[in-house]
Amino acid sequence: MNPVTTSSTPSVAIIDIGSNSIKILIATRSLDGRIVSLKHRTIDARISVGLAKSDPRLSEEGMSRGLAAIQSLLADAASFAPARTVLVATSAVRDARNGADFVSRVHSATGQTIRILSGHEEANLIGRGLTCDPALHALRDFYVFDLGGGSLECLAFRDRHIEQAVSLQLGCVRLTEKFIADPAAPFAEPAASAIPQHTRTTVAAAGFTFSLPAHAVAIGTGGTVTTVRAILAARVGTTLEQTEPRVTLAELRALLASLGPLSLAERQKIPGLPPARADVFPAALATVITLAELGGFDPFHHSLYNLRYGLAAETL
Repeated sequence: MNPVTTSSTPSVAIIDIGSNSIKILIATRSLDGRIVSLKHRTIDARISVGLAKSDPRLSEEGMSRGLAAIQSLLADAASFAPARTVLVATSAVRDARNGADFVSRVHSATGQTIRILSGHEEANLIGRGLTCDPALHALRDFYVFDLGGGSLECLAFRDRHIEQAVSLQLGCVRLTEKFIADPAAPFAEPAASAIPQHTRTTVAAAGFTFSLPAHAVAIGTGGTVTTVRAILAARVGTTLEQTEPRVTLAELRALLASLGPLSLAERQKIPGLPPARADVFPAALATVITLAELGGFDPFHHSLYNLRYGLAAETL
């Protein structure tokens, strides 16, 4: 038993139905008030295929993969007997014309109701999750960027209060479908220029500004920065947890330069890069690099405290 919890401390299960992956966090609150992870797991389900089309719809195959992943994660949660189980969906279900059909299918199969988060809710819950990270306790002014498969959440904290929060349709699955004609081929022009330009235009159009004091740092969450750390860790024969939670702009550029010329089959063999993410990873890197250039950030500080932690804090 964790020394800072007791057997009577309730736990909650949070299932985050994202565009690229579906994740669970089973958490409780410690005696000193911290959110403590009891278990976490990720399943790459890719329910968001087709979202870049003019008539975005979840495919039958995507919905089947999503339901199977949710059922598997609910089985994980059962042994913890959580006081509450919360299912939320983000960009893929939010934007799909038939998102309600998927919600109904999950409810019929599991009895669970999915809460579809608005972009504003998603961004704010990510912000709440970040404030649960003990490593960030001393930070007062900082930016947060959470890049997923369907959307990018951008936040600015001033004195630990959210000053700006926007959700943008810049997810790596969405941009891959929109700009990369053949994801199995090397990452090259015109996509290599189109994705950064589209990112700059979209951020500017949303009105998000980089107006915090010069000492403000940038926090990166989500699968992209996690994968970067995993690849860098594998290159030196260590684990992600043993690496510094800092990713420099030079490292991001070098990684794209080395992965970009590779075919999908070659990228899928790279240690630390999940094969299911290899097709969208170049677009993700190009987007994160563009954000760093826009804000003048170097490095990104990585945090594993995210939307699920924000929901756990809210639920507990």
